[in-house]
Amino acid sequence: MHTEPALSGPRLLTPGRNCWRVAPARRFKLLIDADAYFSAVRSALRQARHSVFILGWDIDSRMRLMPGGASDGYPEGLGDFLNALIEERPQLHVYILNWDFAMLYALEREWPPAYKHGWRRRRRLYFHMDASHPVGASHHQKIVVVDDKLAFAGGIDLTRNRWDTPEHAPDQPLRRDIDGKAYGPFHDVQAMLDGEAAAALGELARTRWSRAGCKAALAQNKTDGGDDLWPAGVEPDLSDVEIGIARTEPEREGVAGVYEIRRLYLDAIAAARHALFFENQYFTSNVLHDALAARLAEADAPEVVVVSPQNQSGWLEQATMGHLRARIHQRLKAADQHGRYRMYCPRLASEQDGCLNVHSKVFAVDDHLFCVGSANMSNRSMAYDTECNLVIEAHGDATQQARIRTAIADMRNRLLAEHLNVDTQTVRQEIAGRSSLHAAITSLQSEGRTMAPLDPVVLPQIEAIMPDKVMFDPETPINPDELIAQFVPAHARKPVPRRLIGLGVFGILLLALAVAWRFTPLREWLNLSSLIALARGLEALPFTPLAVMAVYLVAGMLMFPVTLLIAVTGIVFGPFYGVLYALAGSLLSALAGFGFGVWLGRETLQQLLGRRVNSMSRRFARRGIPAMVVIRLLPVAPFTVANVVAGVSHLGLRDYLIGTFLGMAPGIVVTVAFAHNLAEAIRHPSLATIALLAGMGVLLIGMALGLQKLLSPQPASAR
Repeated sequence: MHTEPALSGPRLLTPGRNCWRVAPARRFKLLIDADAYFSAVRSALRQARHSVFILGWDIDSRMRLMPGGASDGYPEGLGDFLNALIEERPQLHVYILNWDFAMLYALEREWPPAYKHGWRRRRRLYFHMDASHPVGASHHQKIVVVDDKLAFAGGIDLTRNRWDTPEHAPDQPLRRDIDGKAYGPFHDVQAMLDGEAAAALGELARTRWSRAGCKAALAQNKTDGGDDLWPAGVEPDLSDVEIGIARTEPEREGVAGVYEIRRLYLDAIAAARHALFFENQYFTSNVLHDALAARLAEADAPEVVVVSPQNQSGWLEQATMGHLRARIHQRLKAADQHGRYRMYCPRLASEQDGCLNVHSKVFAVDDHLFCVGSANMSNRSMAYDTECNLVIEAHGDATQQARIRTAIADMRNRLLAEHLNVDTQTVRQEIAGRSSLHAAITSLQSEGRTMAPLDPVVLPQIEAIMPDKVMFDPETPINPDELIAQFVPAHARKPVPRRLIGLGVFGILLLALAVAWRFTPLREWLNLSSLIALARGLEALPFTPLAVMAVYLVAGMLMFPVTLLIAVTGIVFGPFYGVLYALAGSLLSALAGFGFGVWLGRETLQQLLGRRVNSMSRRFARRGIPAMVVIRLLPVAPFTVANVVAGVSHLGLRDYLIGTFLGMAPGIVVTVAFAHNLAEAIRHPSLATIALLAGMGVLLIGMALGLQKLLSPQPASAR
């Protein structure tokens, strides 16, 4: 865009300030979309001899790196592929560090039994769920390091529903999830590098592994000499370049936090002279808003281009992170005194919701600095989650700077070209001719696939209840003890002897249950067939309602899935009595769990379930009935756990029961009715039963669409 150096003076990258270290790389490549990344990482893994580190927010042993078939003689699934490599190479050790995820994401992830099958079949494959972060935080780095010689870092996890090509074709047959179901187009970015910078990422991975409480990993491999792991046929974007590595690490147990990425963003925004380009999944950071608003108020403000998805994933995220983005966007529009700020979404003409799902985390400053990594432009990525970004800066003599600036501009232009559905050369020419990113984008917009202006609006009905700082995107680590102290007076806290007695009794009960499950027929009894048989027997008793209540009460204390009980109740007792029994039984079980939580106490429960239970406890105590309604509608935690935690939280019994009833009643009605009619359709298939099931399906779809419409932006009224 500009031929002169965009920045002058000292280097922007400063170890100890806005990066951890700066290390040389022989080669660097920006891999746009997961098709390029997954094929490159599989090629590298095939050549691994000593060590492989995989760090991720989500890692799925069943995912296929090459859904069209690898044809390399190894299994297709990631877990089987790594196991085959280990069996073949006695010196190879594989270390996999995955986030110990919140229950909110349970339905989107591979369950623990699958982990045991997929990851624990070989002695030299080490799999660990990382819970060494503060309450509510996450391990969000996405890093792969092979033999400390080749490394990958960016925004792409080795998990399902990530693979796509730059074409993002709506009818791409290979874009299927683990169960063979199609998912929508998905855009993300990962970087590949080698040399000393790759070895530095290996050191970072070992540090993360150690801090997660794992046994010591292999010592760092020597990177001089040996095999060249760079995938054949992949041309680097840059050779012989220095790479900055920037991190976010939250404060933990007296150890100071690391906020290099936040400082990097602020330094970059302050240093920009002509243009700031951001491509990011989220845009909710208050500190970044303040920095951008200050620059946009200046007379010589740089252009600010933000590429973001039109909608966040799911209605809950749209109502929280989507609303926070709309708030930030509208504030920046108000601060923009010279028309320099715009937000865009990459539009795919054939997609129902209009725009591509952007998951990448990239930014560029003029033609001087380029950054790719795992950090979103959110509060939590700046200070709360564990993140890693890679940074390239143009520096050195005039020839060196020109070479790096050309590569930085080319990487940014490749992203723009993909979204605008043109070639990179066309983007380069338009930017050069118009000396403006906004003008170039406008000139290349079309009716089909293109970059469309995006103007998210603040919904009054959500703004009225949404505080400036919300739990979905905190700016600082949560201190649950301090918050709990505000709601639990000192005189109400249990004395030490009582806490110890409660802990001992509960531990003995858990041990007895584990022994019974292992050495008695208990696990054979608790299945769908046996439950239906038991319910049939209860149906003939004169005290059926009391018997059903007792089953719910016992099953609840054994942490048996309440949804399965509700479905069985509908199958056996029909829609009317099924709803009555299921609702009464669920409320009785919930009441028992609540009472047990009151007796147990917060300190005891924290020792049993960990400190993260305080996050749920705090929400109950502060939000009352709405919190219980949400927790029942969304089941973000097991039924029994939610009951006990609610009792610990000192939530009022009245609010607890009202919230539980309001939150569970719709789900119970739908579950009982659907289970009953499904059983009837199987036992006595007829047009009436099939039509009834179809009608219920249409009703569920209508409810979902109604909720989506409620939470979608409303058009501004005419003035």
